[in-house]
Amino acid sequence: MRSRVFAGIVLLLVLLLAACGEESKEDVLKKLSTKWVDTKGYELDAKMEISTGSEPRLYEVSVWHTKPEFYRVKVSQTGEDVSQTIVRNKEGVFVITPTLGKTYKFQSDWPEKNSQAYLIGSLAQDIKADKDSVMTENEKSYVFETKTRNSHQKMLPTQKIHISKKTLLPTKVSILNDQKEEQISITFDKITLGTSRSASDYKADMPSEESNGKETASADVEYPVFQTHYPALQWEGVDKLDEKVIKDETLERVILTYGGKKEFTIIQTPITKKASDLVPVFAAGDPADLGFAIGAITDQSISWEQNGVQFFLASDSMSREEMITVASSMQASDMK
Repeated sequence: MRSRVFAGIVLLLVLLLAACGEESKEDVLKKLSTKWVDTKGYELDAKMEISTGSEPRLYEVSVWHTKPEFYRVKVSQTGEDVSQTIVRNKEGVFVITPTLGKTYKFQSDWPEKNSQAYLIGSLAQDIKADKDSVMTENEKSYVFETKTRNSHQKMLPTQKIHISKKTLLPTKVSILNDQKEEQISITFDKITLGTSRSASDYKADMPSEESNGKETASADVEYPVFQTHYPALQWEGVDKLDEKVIKDETLERVILTYGGKKEFTIIQTPITKKASDLVPVFAAGDPADLGFAIGAITDQSISWEQNGVQFFLASDSMSREEMITVASSMQASDMK
């Protein structure tokens, strides 16, 4: 009898010690909020891999943020001379594309309503916003599985946020499709909290390292041979109704028309003209992060540039999320 009582006491002590060693989701969230959100600013470097197309695409991501509203995010395709920079300062939101010598200006509250997995403040808000988020842990990390709040949330509804127990900083974000397959991964190489830069560092200037800037802007831009792009997604009840190629002496356009449960038109034009000057062009709508590019979206349209092609998608019956889903799936193909 005595031995059984002793064994029961030992078991109870083991359970109590184990419980003391475990932290609740709320405990961890409180720590993260203090460390991530309360910081006056941060800088980070990360790698992003997108696997939604036929072949994975790799990108380098560099972020500067100074409270309250200053952001600078540069995304460069690995192994390619292709980059875009999105800047938010007191004048608005700018998207800079050095290879085209173009700067687009938006009147937008980005990134407040559109979470970005490479912005650690956005990740903190994602975890906080999802009351049904699940936290697991291993020896080195806390892992939060939450709903996404980004431009791709219908196509990519879930994310896993890996957080180091030692530093309480994110180490990786995996963004998953409906089948819980990883489609986008972001690996954080370096995060420095508490940084602060002056307003002059957030000017929407063309990067000086991009082949002397103005010379690039006045030169002909070289692109691969134009290929028609098609949506890779398959929507039941949505069919391609028509495909037209319109040519004149200087311009070629491909117009795809889809109908059924979703009706939309996609216009594709190869970018062959000389890049414009460096004066910012006002873009209607909000910046839309497509992963590989940043476009301009309104309630009826989305436009973006990819692979030397200018795209314009218009629809009176689709939501912004649905237009972004189509845009994100566009791939060069020989299909008809």
